Amino acid sequence: MTEAFGGGALDLPGWRHVYSGKVRDLYEPDLPALGGAHPLGDVVLVVASDRVSAYDHVLSPGIPDKGVVLTQLSLWWFEQLADVVPNHVVSTEASAEPFDGLVPDVVAGRAMICRRLQMYPVECVVRGYLTGSGLAEYRASGSVTGIALPPGLVDGSRLPEPIFTPATKAEVGEHDENVPFSAVVEALGEGPATTLRDLTLAVYARAEQIARERGIILADTKLEFGVDPATGVVVLGDEVLTPDSSRFWPADAWEPGHAQPSYDKQYVRDWLTSPASGWDRATDTPPPPLPADIVARTRARYLEAYERLTGAPLT
Repeated sequence: MTEAFGGGALDLPGWRHVYSGKVRDLYEPDLPALGGAHPLGDVVLVVASDRVSAYDHVLSPGIPDKGVVLTQLSLWWFEQLADVVPNHVVSTEASAEPFDGLVPDVVAGRAMICRRLQMYPVECVVRGYLTGSGLAEYRASGSVTGIALPPGLVDGSRLPEPIFTPATKAEVGEHDENVPFSAVVEALGEGPATTLRDLTLAVYARAEQIARERGIILADTKLEFGVDPATGVVVLGDEVLTPDSSRFWPADAWEPGHAQPSYDKQYVRDWLTSPASGWDRATDTPPPPLPADIVARTRARYLEAYERLTGAPLT
């Protein structure tokens, strides 16, 4: 069993590793080993690792159970959104346990067999609250990706209405770049760009309501879409509405004017930028290993997010 980028890609029987991102590893069927065809058709295996990234660095060690949380929470959200937009998962059973032996035991629970999509080269970001890169852009220009916002907003302010603020996809180790909607129109055409915007806002509207009912604010999220080559239908891909792709805040602690407590890797970010880490973000020096208490506290936040949203403990 060999490991690749980030210490997470494995040799899996029946699958060939083709790509690793900061968190996920992608495999395609090893057709010669399977006799020339895959029983589920043109599919890929998406494996969520326990890797954690911050400030464009993949850190060590990983966060135990993070890959399972990301996968199982994505599956839960895909079910909640099934009437809003179709998704790329071939079988939810394939992610929970080996599906006719097609998902190796070593990645069961953190892997999904998914339809292969023609992905759109855009990060579909929607913001209901102002923070992060959106806040920085607002402070500089009074707008976010060209969308003018009211004066006087602060970190954590709720926006008058959710806004679609797309970004270009960056290579591993590089920053995504916020772009205006017109740039998406130029790249994809007005029809596809409008479809992506409308679907992104519709997903956010449903998810924000569900999260709010569970005492959680969905401040913003990033979605990815692709086209199913077999049907021509736009499909929701990648992961969806996890602490890695979204900002979740406890509703009872929301207080605009400063950074909000969140259900994500904020403990990791805070430690890295504190004197305790001894790391200078402005240099090319890799970050130091994460202390055990930071790992444990981050894991607890991921588990809490899963349990509060789904209403059930991770099994």
